[in-house]
Amino acid sequence: MSGVPGPGLAVRRSLDDWLDYISNQHPVTIELTLDRVAEAWRRMNPPGPGGSPGFPVITVGGTNGKGSTCAMLEAILDRAGYRVGCYTSPHLLRYNERVRIARHDAPDDHLCRAFEAVEAARGEIGLTYFEFGTLAALWLMIDSRVDVAVLEVGLGGRLDAVNIVDADVSVVTSIGLDHMEYLGDTREKIGFEKAGIFRAGRAAVCADADAPAPLVAHAASIGARLLRAGIDYDFTEQDGGQWRYRRFAPTAADDAPGTRTVQRARYGLPFPALRGAYQLSNASAAITALDEIADRLPVSAEAVRTGLLAAEVAGRFQVLPGRPTVVLDVAHNPHAAAVLDASLARLQGTGRTFAVFSMLADKDIEGVVRAVKDRIDEWFIAPVDAVRAADLATLRTALTRAAALDPTTECASIAEAWQRAKEHAGESDRIIVFGSFYTVAEVLALPGMAR
Repeated sequence: MSGVPGPGLAVRRSLDDWLDYISNQHPVTIELTLDRVAEAWRRMNPPGPGGSPGFPVITVGGTNGKGSTCAMLEAILDRAGYRVGCYTSPHLLRYNERVRIARHDAPDDHLCRAFEAVEAARGEIGLTYFEFGTLAALWLMIDSRVDVAVLEVGLGGRLDAVNIVDADVSVVTSIGLDHMEYLGDTREKIGFEKAGIFRAGRAAVCADADAPAPLVAHAASIGARLLRAGIDYDFTEQDGGQWRYRRFAPTAADDAPGTRTVQRARYGLPFPALRGAYQLSNASAAITALDEIADRLPVSAEAVRTGLLAAEVAGRFQVLPGRPTVVLDVAHNPHAAAVLDASLARLQGTGRTFAVFSMLADKDIEGVVRAVKDRIDEWFIAPVDAVRAADLATLRTALTRAAALDPTTECASIAEAWQRAKEHAGESDRIIVFGSFYTVAEVLALPGMAR
Protein backbone atom coordinates (compact mmCIF):
# COMPACT_ATOMS: atom_id res chain seq x y z
CA MET A 1 0.00 0.00 0.00
CA SER A 2 1.08 3.62 -0.34
CA GLY A 3 2.06 5.84 2.55
CA VAL A 4 5.80 5.13 2.66
CA PRO A 5 7.74 8.31 3.52
CA GLY A 6 8.79 10.14 0.38
CA PRO A 7 11.98 12.07 -0.33
CA GLY A 8 12.44 15.10 1.85
CA LEU A 9 10.02 13.98 4.55
CA ALA A 10 11.43 14.89 7.94
CA VAL A 11 11.36 11.61 9.86
CA ARG A 12 10.78 12.08 13.59
CA ARG A 13 12.85 9.31 15.05
CA SER A 14 11.33 8.72 18.48
CA LEU A 15 7.79 7.83 19.45
CA ASP A 16 7.68 10.72 21.91
CA ASP A 17 8.63 13.09 19.09
CA TRP A 18 5.81 11.77 16.96
CA LEU A 19 3.26 11.99 19.77
CA ASP A 20 4.24 15.62 20.43
CA TYR A 21 3.96 16.31 16.72
CA ILE A 22 0.52 14.77 16.15
CA SER A 23 -0.81 16.49 19.28
CA ASN A 24 -0.28 19.84 17.55
CA GLN A 25 -1.56 19.15 14.04
CA HIS A 26 -5.15 20.28 14.59
CA PRO A 27 -6.49 23.32 16.48
CA VAL A 28 -9.01 21.29 18.50
CA THR A 29 -8.67 17.96 20.30
CA ILE A 30 -12.03 16.61 19.12
CA GLU A 31 -13.76 17.50 15.84
CA LEU A 32 -16.52 15.05 15.02
CA THR A 33 -16.52 14.64 11.25
CA LEU A 34 -15.35 11.89 8.92
CA ASP A 35 -14.51 14.10 5.93
CA ARG A 36 -10.85 14.76 6.64
CA VAL A 37 -9.87 11.37 8.06
CA ALA A 38 -11.79 9.49 5.33
CA GLU A 39 -9.96 11.45 2.62
CA ALA A 40 -6.62 10.74 4.26
CA TRP A 41 -7.52 7.04 4.44
CA ARG A 42 -8.51 7.05 0.76
CA ARG A 43 -5.07 8.46 -0.10
CA MET A 44 -3.50 5.58 1.79
CA ASN A 45 -5.14 3.24 -0.75
CA PRO A 46 -7.25 0.79 1.27
CA PRO A 47 -7.79 -2.20 -1.03
CA GLY A 48 -11.55 -2.64 -0.79
CA PRO A 49 -14.89 -0.76 -0.86
CA GLY A 50 -16.26 0.90 2.25
CA GLY A 51 -12.77 1.63 3.53
CA SER A 52 -12.09 -2.10 3.91
CA PRO A 53 -8.52 -2.87 4.99
CA GLY A 54 -8.75 -6.31 3.38
CA PHE A 55 -9.61 -8.43 6.46
CA PRO A 56 -12.71 -8.83 8.66
CA VAL A 57 -13.38 -5.98 11.09
CA ILE A 58 -15.32 -6.01 14.36
CA THR A 59 -16.13 -2.50 15.61
CA VAL A 60 -17.09 -2.03 19.26
CA GLY A 61 -18.83 1.07 20.62
CA GLY A 62 -20.78 1.92 23.75
CA THR A 63 -20.60 4.10 26.84
CA ASN A 64 -18.97 1.45 29.02
CA GLY A 65 -17.67 -2.06 28.44
CA LYS A 66 -15.96 -1.38 25.11
CA GLY A 67 -12.46 -2.18 26.28
CA SER A 68 -13.48 -5.38 28.05
CA THR A 69 -15.46 -6.61 25.04
CA CYS A 70 -12.52 -5.87 22.73
CA ALA A 71 -10.20 -7.77 25.06
CA MET A 72 -12.46 -10.84 25.02
CA LEU A 73 -12.82 -10.77 21.25
CA GLU A 74 -9.07 -10.38 20.88
CA ALA A 75 -8.27 -13.23 23.28
CA ILE A 76 -10.82 -15.67 21.84
CA LEU A 77 -9.74 -15.04 18.25
CA ASP A 78 -6.10 -15.38 19.29
CA ARG A 79 -6.81 -18.73 20.95
CA ALA A 80 -8.58 -19.80 17.76
CA GLY A 81 -5.29 -19.36 15.93
CA TYR A 82 -5.84 -16.01 14.21
CA ARG A 83 -3.39 -13.12 14.03
CA VAL A 84 -5.43 -10.33 15.63
CA GLY A 85 -4.99 -6.58 15.40
CA CYS A 86 -6.64 -4.65 18.23
CA TYR A 87 -7.01 -0.87 18.53
CA THR A 88 -8.30 0.66 21.78
CA SER A 89 -8.13 3.97 23.64
CA PRO A 90 -7.16 5.69 25.80
CA HIS A 91 -3.98 4.18 27.17
CA LEU A 92 -2.97 4.11 30.81
CA LEU A 93 0.84 4.21 30.85
CA ARG A 94 2.20 3.98 27.29
CA TYR A 95 0.75 4.88 23.91
CA ASN A 96 1.85 1.44 22.68
CA GLU A 97 -1.07 -0.08 24.62
CA ARG A 98 -3.47 1.32 22.02
CA VAL A 99 -2.28 -0.87 19.16
CA ARG A 100 -1.73 -4.58 19.67
CA ILE A 101 -0.69 -7.13 17.09
CA ALA A 102 -1.01 -10.80 18.05
CA ARG A 103 -1.70 -9.65 21.65
CA HIS A 104 1.55 -7.71 21.93
CA ASP A 105 1.74 -3.92 22.27
CA ALA A 106 3.14 -2.37 19.11
CA PRO A 107 6.86 -1.52 19.50
CA ASP A 108 7.99 2.10 19.23
CA ASP A 109 9.67 1.65 15.85
CA HIS A 110 6.57 0.03 14.32
CA LEU A 111 4.39 2.90 15.50
CA CYS A 112 6.88 5.43 14.16
CA ARG A 113 6.77 3.77 10.72
CA ALA A 114 2.98 3.92 10.82
CA PHE A 115 2.98 7.62 11.73
CA GLU A 116 5.44 8.26 8.91
CA ALA A 117 3.04 6.55 6.51
CA VAL A 118 0.13 8.72 7.62
CA GLU A 119 2.25 11.87 7.38
CA ALA A 120 3.35 11.00 3.85
CA ALA A 121 -0.21 10.39 2.68
CA ARG A 122 -2.21 13.16 4.36
CA GLY A 123 -0.69 16.11 2.52
CA GLU A 124 -2.48 19.30 3.52
CA ILE A 125 -5.17 17.51 5.55
CA GLY A 126 -5.19 18.41 9.23
CA LEU A 127 -5.85 15.50 11.57
CA THR A 128 -6.62 15.31 15.28
CA TYR A 129 -4.50 13.18 17.60
CA PHE A 130 -7.10 10.39 17.56
CA GLU A 131 -7.57 10.53 13.79
CA PHE A 132 -3.81 10.35 13.21
CA GLY A 133 -3.57 7.42 15.60
CA THR A 134 -6.50 5.57 14.02
CA LEU A 135 -4.99 5.78 10.54
CA ALA A 136 -1.62 4.64 11.90
CA ALA A 137 -3.25 1.66 13.65
CA LEU A 138 -5.03 0.56 10.46
CA TRP A 139 -1.85 0.97 8.41
CA LEU A 140 0.13 -1.08 10.91
CA MET A 141 -2.45 -3.87 10.92
CA ILE A 142 -2.26 -4.11 7.13
CA ASP A 143 1.52 -4.00 7.25
CA SER A 144 1.50 -6.74 9.91
CA ARG A 145 -0.81 -8.96 7.83
CA VAL A 146 -3.41 -9.54 10.53
CA ASP A 147 -6.31 -11.92 9.94
CA VAL A 148 -8.91 -9.81 11.73
CA ALA A 149 -9.14 -6.41 13.40
CA VAL A 150 -11.00 -5.42 16.57
CA LEU A 151 -11.54 -1.66 16.66
CA GLU A 152 -12.81 0.28 19.67
CA VAL A 153 -14.77 3.46 19.01
CA GLY A 154 -13.21 6.46 20.69
CA LEU A 155 -16.24 8.73 21.05
CA GLY A 156 -19.84 8.12 19.97
CA GLY A 157 -19.77 6.15 16.75
CA ARG A 158 -21.36 7.84 13.77
CA LEU A 159 -18.62 10.46 13.39
CA ASP A 160 -15.77 8.66 15.14
CA ALA A 161 -12.62 8.10 13.08
CA VAL A 162 -12.93 4.31 13.45
CA ASN A 163 -16.16 4.52 11.45
CA ILE A 164 -14.30 5.16 8.19
CA VAL A 165 -14.15 1.36 7.93
CA ASP A 166 -17.31 -0.67 7.30
CA ALA A 167 -17.48 -3.23 10.09
CA ASP A 168 -18.36 -6.82 9.24
CA VAL A 169 -20.11 -6.96 12.60
CA SER A 170 -20.58 -4.13 15.08
CA VAL A 171 -21.26 -4.15 18.81
CA VAL A 172 -22.78 -1.51 21.08
CA THR A 173 -22.14 -2.54 24.66
CA SER A 174 -24.17 0.01 26.63
CA ILE A 175 -25.78 3.43 26.34
CA GLY A 176 -25.35 5.90 29.19
CA LEU A 177 -25.01 9.63 29.75
CA ASP A 178 -21.44 10.63 28.96
CA HIS A 179 -19.74 13.05 26.54
CA MET A 180 -23.09 14.86 26.37
CA GLU A 181 -21.51 18.02 24.98
CA TYR A 182 -20.73 16.04 21.81
CA LEU A 183 -23.36 13.30 21.65
CA GLY A 184 -26.52 14.82 23.13
CA ASP A 185 -28.12 15.08 26.54
CA THR A 186 -30.42 12.02 26.44
CA ARG A 187 -29.93 8.28 26.03
CA GLU A 188 -32.00 8.50 22.87
CA LYS A 189 -29.66 10.97 21.22
CA ILE A 190 -26.57 9.12 22.39
CA GLY A 191 -28.01 5.79 21.25
CA PHE A 192 -28.52 7.17 17.75
CA GLU A 193 -24.91 8.34 17.59
CA LYS A 194 -23.64 4.93 18.71
CA ALA A 195 -25.85 3.17 16.15
CA GLY A 196 -23.88 4.98 13.46
CA ILE A 197 -21.41 2.06 13.39
CA PHE A 198 -24.13 -0.30 12.11
CA ARG A 199 -24.04 -1.30 8.45
CA ALA A 200 -26.75 -2.40 6.02
CA GLY A 201 -27.12 -6.15 5.70
CA ARG A 202 -24.64 -6.86 8.50
CA ALA A 203 -25.05 -7.95 12.08
CA ALA A 204 -25.35 -5.27 14.77
CA VAL A 205 -25.19 -6.51 18.36
CA CYS A 206 -26.68 -4.41 21.17
CA ALA A 207 -25.79 -5.64 24.67
CA ASP A 208 -27.91 -2.98 26.38
CA ALA A 209 -31.20 -4.66 27.31
CA ASP A 210 -32.86 -1.24 27.38
CA ALA A 211 -31.87 -0.18 23.88
CA PRO A 212 -33.11 3.36 23.07
CA ALA A 213 -35.78 3.53 20.36
CA PRO A 214 -33.62 5.63 17.96
CA LEU A 215 -30.92 2.93 17.97
CA VAL A 216 -33.47 0.25 17.11
CA ALA A 217 -35.11 2.48 14.49
CA HIS A 218 -31.79 3.33 12.84
CA ALA A 219 -30.86 -0.33 12.55
CA ALA A 220 -34.20 -1.04 10.86
CA SER A 221 -33.96 1.98 8.55
CA ILE A 222 -30.62 0.91 7.07
CA GLY A 223 -31.36 -2.81 7.03
CA ALA A 224 -28.87 -3.89 9.68
CA ARG A 225 -29.58 -7.22 11.40
CA LEU A 226 -30.02 -6.07 14.99
CA LEU A 227 -29.35 -8.69 17.67
CA ARG A 228 -30.48 -7.55 21.11
CA ALA A 229 -29.63 -8.87 24.56
CA GLY A 230 -32.70 -10.43 26.17
CA ILE A 231 -34.46 -10.79 22.83
CA ASP A 232 -32.13 -12.49 20.36
CA TYR A 233 -29.72 -13.91 22.92
CA ASP A 234 -29.33 -14.11 26.68
CA PHE A 235 -27.04 -15.36 29.44
CA THR A 236 -27.65 -16.88 32.86
CA GLU A 237 -25.36 -17.64 35.77
CA GLN A 238 -25.11 -21.30 36.75
CA ASP A 239 -23.95 -23.09 39.87
CA GLY A 240 -20.27 -23.81 40.31
CA GLY A 241 -18.98 -20.49 38.98
CA GLN A 242 -20.17 -21.11 35.43
CA TRP A 243 -22.67 -19.50 33.08
CA ARG A 244 -24.85 -20.31 30.07
CA TYR A 245 -25.26 -18.52 26.75
CA ARG A 246 -28.29 -18.98 24.48
CA ARG A 247 -29.01 -17.70 20.98
CA PHE A 248 -32.62 -17.67 19.80
CA ALA A 249 -34.00 -18.31 16.34
CA PRO A 250 -35.74 -15.37 14.62
CA THR A 251 -39.39 -15.12 15.59
CA ALA A 252 -41.84 -16.11 12.84
CA ALA A 253 -45.05 -14.22 12.21
CA ASP A 254 -47.22 -17.16 13.35
CA ASP A 255 -45.25 -17.86 16.56
CA ALA A 256 -47.18 -17.53 19.80
CA PRO A 257 -46.35 -14.43 21.85
CA GLY A 258 -43.35 -15.00 24.07
CA THR A 259 -42.27 -18.10 22.17
CA ARG A 260 -38.52 -18.39 21.68
CA THR A 261 -36.71 -21.29 20.07
CA VAL A 262 -33.14 -21.86 21.20
CA GLN A 263 -30.99 -21.95 18.07
CA ARG A 264 -27.64 -22.42 19.78
CA ALA A 265 -26.51 -22.82 23.36
CA ARG A 266 -23.21 -22.91 25.22
CA TYR A 267 -23.27 -24.39 28.70
CA GLY A 268 -20.68 -24.52 31.46
CA LEU A 269 -18.79 -21.46 30.29
CA PRO A 270 -16.14 -20.16 32.71
CA PHE A 271 -16.53 -16.72 34.22
CA PRO A 272 -14.24 -14.28 32.40
CA ALA A 273 -10.89 -13.52 33.98
CA LEU A 274 -11.96 -9.87 33.84
CA ARG A 275 -13.63 -9.14 37.18
CA GLY A 276 -16.95 -7.38 37.57
CA ALA A 277 -20.66 -8.15 37.66
CA TYR A 278 -21.12 -6.75 34.16
CA GLN A 279 -18.64 -8.96 32.31
CA LEU A 280 -21.15 -11.65 31.36
CA SER A 281 -23.00 -9.02 29.33
CA ASN A 282 -19.79 -8.13 27.52
CA ALA A 283 -18.85 -11.78 27.05
CA SER A 284 -22.22 -12.74 25.60
CA ALA A 285 -22.07 -9.80 23.17
CA ALA A 286 -18.61 -10.95 22.06
CA ILE A 287 -19.85 -14.51 21.50
CA THR A 288 -22.82 -13.24 19.50
CA ALA A 289 -20.54 -11.13 17.30
CA LEU A 290 -18.18 -14.04 16.67
CA ASP A 291 -21.06 -16.33 15.75
CA GLU A 292 -22.05 -13.82 13.07
CA ILE A 293 -18.72 -14.10 11.25
CA ALA A 294 -18.13 -17.79 11.93
CA ASP A 295 -18.30 -18.57 8.21
CA ARG A 296 -15.11 -16.51 7.73
CA LEU A 297 -13.50 -16.95 11.13
CA PRO A 298 -14.66 -20.17 12.78
CA VAL A 299 -13.99 -20.34 16.51
CA SER A 300 -14.07 -23.54 18.55
CA ALA A 301 -15.77 -23.98 21.91
CA GLU A 302 -12.33 -24.47 23.45
CA ALA A 303 -11.12 -21.15 22.03
CA VAL A 304 -14.13 -19.41 23.60
CA ARG A 305 -13.44 -20.98 26.99
CA THR A 306 -9.71 -20.33 27.06
CA GLY A 307 -10.12 -16.86 25.54
CA LEU A 308 -12.54 -15.80 28.27
CA LEU A 309 -9.97 -16.88 30.83
CA ALA A 310 -7.10 -15.14 29.04
CA ALA A 311 -8.64 -11.71 28.40
CA GLU A 312 -7.23 -8.86 30.46
CA VAL A 313 -7.60 -5.09 30.58
CA ALA A 314 -5.80 -2.88 33.07
CA GLY A 315 -8.02 -0.63 35.13
CA ARG A 316 -11.36 -2.38 34.60
CA PHE A 317 -12.20 -3.66 38.09
CA GLN A 318 -8.62 -4.84 38.23
CA VAL A 319 -7.94 -6.52 41.58
CA LEU A 320 -4.26 -6.46 42.49
CA PRO A 321 -2.74 -9.35 44.44
CA GLY A 322 -1.84 -8.91 48.09
CA ARG A 323 -3.29 -7.26 51.19
CA PRO A 324 -5.08 -4.97 51.61
CA THR A 325 -7.22 -5.66 48.55
CA VAL A 326 -6.66 -2.99 45.90
CA VAL A 327 -9.18 -2.43 43.09
CA LEU A 328 -8.44 -0.18 40.10
CA ASP A 329 -11.40 1.00 38.04
CA VAL A 330 -11.53 3.77 35.44
CA ALA A 331 -15.27 4.37 36.06
CA HIS A 332 -15.85 8.02 35.13
CA ASN A 333 -19.60 8.36 34.59
CA PRO A 334 -22.68 7.42 36.68
CA HIS A 335 -23.44 4.32 34.59
CA ALA A 336 -19.92 2.95 35.07
CA ALA A 337 -19.98 3.89 38.76
CA ALA A 338 -23.25 1.95 39.23
CA VAL A 339 -21.55 -1.07 37.68
CA LEU A 340 -18.57 -0.56 40.00
CA ASP A 341 -20.98 -0.43 42.95
CA ALA A 342 -22.53 -3.77 41.93
CA SER A 343 -19.09 -5.34 41.54
CA LEU A 344 -17.97 -4.06 44.95
CA ALA A 345 -21.08 -5.61 46.47
CA ARG A 346 -19.84 -9.01 45.27
CA LEU A 347 -16.31 -8.50 46.51
CA GLN A 348 -15.68 -10.60 49.57
CA GLY A 349 -14.33 -9.01 52.73
CA THR A 350 -15.41 -7.65 56.09
CA GLY A 351 -13.13 -4.65 56.51
CA ARG A 352 -13.48 -1.00 55.58
CA THR A 353 -13.33 0.47 52.08
CA PHE A 354 -11.13 3.48 51.30
CA ALA A 355 -11.44 5.44 48.06
CA VAL A 356 -8.59 7.17 46.25
CA PHE A 357 -10.75 9.38 44.09
CA SER A 358 -10.46 12.09 41.48
CA MET A 359 -12.19 13.06 38.24
CA LEU A 360 -12.09 15.53 35.39
CA ALA A 361 -14.02 18.74 35.97
CA ASP A 362 -16.29 18.29 32.94
CA LYS A 363 -17.67 14.96 34.19
CA ASP A 364 -20.72 14.30 36.39
CA ILE A 365 -18.74 14.01 39.60
CA GLU A 366 -21.76 14.16 41.90
CA GLY A 367 -23.54 11.46 39.89
CA VAL A 368 -20.53 9.16 40.13
CA VAL A 369 -20.21 9.70 43.89
CA ARG A 370 -23.92 9.06 44.45
CA ALA A 371 -23.71 5.75 42.60
CA VAL A 372 -20.96 4.29 44.78
CA LYS A 373 -20.96 6.30 48.04
CA ASP A 374 -22.64 3.60 50.16
CA ARG A 375 -19.65 1.29 49.58
CA ILE A 376 -17.05 3.85 50.72
CA ASP A 377 -16.07 4.37 54.37
CA GLU A 378 -13.45 7.06 53.84
CA TRP A 379 -12.37 9.23 50.91
CA PHE A 380 -8.91 10.43 49.91
CA ILE A 381 -9.25 13.05 47.20
CA ALA A 382 -6.74 14.95 45.09
CA PRO A 383 -6.61 16.60 41.66
CA VAL A 384 -5.18 14.51 38.83
CA ASP A 385 -2.32 15.85 36.71
CA ALA A 386 -4.41 16.89 33.70
CA VAL A 387 -5.57 20.13 32.10
CA ARG A 388 -9.24 19.29 32.72
CA ALA A 389 -8.71 18.11 36.30
CA ALA A 390 -11.28 18.93 38.96
CA ASP A 391 -9.67 20.88 41.79
CA LEU A 392 -10.10 20.01 45.45
CA ALA A 393 -12.92 22.51 45.94
CA THR A 394 -14.89 20.98 43.06
CA LEU A 395 -14.35 17.45 44.35
CA ARG A 396 -15.34 18.41 47.88
CA THR A 397 -18.48 20.21 46.67
CA ALA A 398 -19.56 17.12 44.71
CA LEU A 399 -19.03 14.91 47.76
CA THR A 400 -21.01 17.33 49.93
CA ARG A 401 -23.94 17.46 47.49
CA ALA A 402 -23.95 13.68 47.25
CA ALA A 403 -23.96 13.45 51.08
CA ALA A 404 -20.72 11.47 51.05
CA LEU A 405 -18.35 13.96 52.62
CA ASP A 406 -17.22 12.55 55.94
CA PRO A 407 -14.62 11.39 56.56
CA THR A 408 -12.59 12.91 53.72
CA THR A 409 -8.88 13.64 53.50
CA GLU A 410 -7.73 16.25 51.00
CA CYS A 411 -4.36 15.62 49.38
CA ALA A 412 -2.11 17.58 47.07
CA SER A 413 -1.61 14.72 44.60
CA ILE A 414 -2.86 11.25 43.73
CA ALA A 415 0.47 9.86 44.96
CA GLU A 416 -0.18 11.43 48.38
CA ALA A 417 -3.79 10.20 48.42
CA TRP A 418 -2.58 6.68 47.64
CA GLN A 419 0.05 6.81 50.38
CA ARG A 420 -2.41 8.13 52.96
CA ALA A 421 -4.96 5.44 52.06
CA LYS A 422 -2.33 2.73 52.44
CA GLU A 423 -1.38 4.09 55.88
CA HIS A 424 -5.02 3.88 57.03
CA ALA A 425 -5.88 0.48 55.54
CA GLY A 426 -5.45 -2.77 57.41
CA GLU A 427 -4.97 -6.20 55.85
CA SER A 428 -8.72 -6.93 55.81
CA ASP A 429 -9.60 -3.58 54.23
CA ARG A 430 -9.99 -2.50 50.59
CA ILE A 431 -8.62 0.47 48.65
CA ILE A 432 -10.64 1.47 45.58
CA VAL A 433 -8.84 3.72 43.08
CA PHE A 434 -11.36 5.18 40.63
CA GLY A 435 -12.92 8.16 38.87
CA SER A 436 -10.78 8.57 35.76
CA PHE A 437 -8.19 6.95 33.52
CA TYR A 438 -5.83 9.59 34.89
CA THR A 439 -6.49 8.55 38.49
CA VAL A 440 -5.75 4.89 37.81
CA ALA A 441 -2.76 5.68 35.59
CA GLU A 442 -1.12 7.85 38.23
CA VAL A 443 -1.36 5.06 40.80
CA LEU A 444 -0.13 2.43 38.35
CA ALA A 445 2.85 4.64 37.51
CA LEU A 446 4.04 4.76 41.12
CA PRO A 447 7.17 2.76 41.98
CA GLY A 448 6.39 -0.92 42.40
CA MET A 449 2.81 -0.59 41.15
CA ALA A 450 2.91 -1.22 37.37
CA ARG A 451 1.98 -4.84 36.82
